[in-house]
Amino acid sequence: MTYAPIIKEIGRGAKGARDLDAAQAEQLFGDMLDGKVPDLELGAIVISLRIKSESRDELLGFKRAIDTRCPQLAVPPGPRCVILPTYNGARRQANLMPLVALLLAREGVPVLIQGRHDFESRVSPFELLAALAIHPALGIGDAHRELAEKRIACLRLDELLPGLDHLLALRLRLGVRGSGHTMAKLVDPCLGRSVRVVAVTHPEYLERMHEFLVADGGRAVLMRGTEGEAYANPRRRPAMQVFRDGLAELGWPAEEGGAPPLEGLPDAPAVEENAALIRAMLAGKIPVPQPVLDQAALLVQLATEA
Repeated sequence: MTYAPIIKEIGRGAKGARDLDAAQAEQLFGDMLDGKVPDLELGAIVISLRIKSESRDELLGFKRAIDTRCPQLAVPPGPRCVILPTYNGARRQANLMPLVALLLAREGVPVLIQGRHDFESRVSPFELLAALAIHPALGIGDAHRELAEKRIACLRLDELLPGLDHLLALRLRLGVRGSGHTMAKLVDPCLGRSVRVVAVTHPEYLERMHEFLVADGGRAVLMRGTEGEAYANPRRRPAMQVFRDGLAELGWPAEEGGAPPLEGLPDAPAVEENAALIRAMLAGKIPVPQPVLDQAALLVQLATEA
């Protein structure tokens, strides 16, 4: 594939750039994942796409490239597997993403946590997971066993999709995120047997992801994440859109009003304090915030219904 004509099309700025069709996007992103694009051209493509922003067809093409390279997990018989991406970590609030995972597993719903972490200014979700005895699987086979035995597994992106992990690592060199960060939250290692939680940070991505998820199919929940993590803000429930095979509906409306701090829920806790908080909620010593319960209930419904 020759990259200069592609860069010429997508690199003309936010107003002058043209979108790729799905087939072009699939081939281009496949080359990016496979390490075929030279560094100079790769940097130009990443920055051009960030300035232009991705179209629906480009996202669909990128996703097809990922699907053909992503190993698949064997989901145990029964409910679908909920996919929880984790790529940010905590900054100002306690990270309750592991709480969502553990609530689902307690209901018999298998959960796969997938992600990576490279933010020095945030608390690593993998350190928090380790404090809760949830450790990254050593490959796909190990993840199979964890899902079957414990109903919860964790995979780092470098084990799941090394090529995508490399694209995300470019943030440290380029200074900004790229399309790889958008696609990482859409990775599906359980095609046809999954419920994806798609948590976005910026409001404009809600519309873009809505359009993508309708076209992509499968089951998913789309919502604003909490500091980028895939759990409902405990201070105020975000709207949660539900997708079933191309059909979208509102699962939970957004709560009105502000988002004041909650009593008993510390801001920016250390790893052990955050883990102790989650254990206390699971034991019933501290109430689980209602938005998190609402999210968990919606995911159980999507995972267990026919």
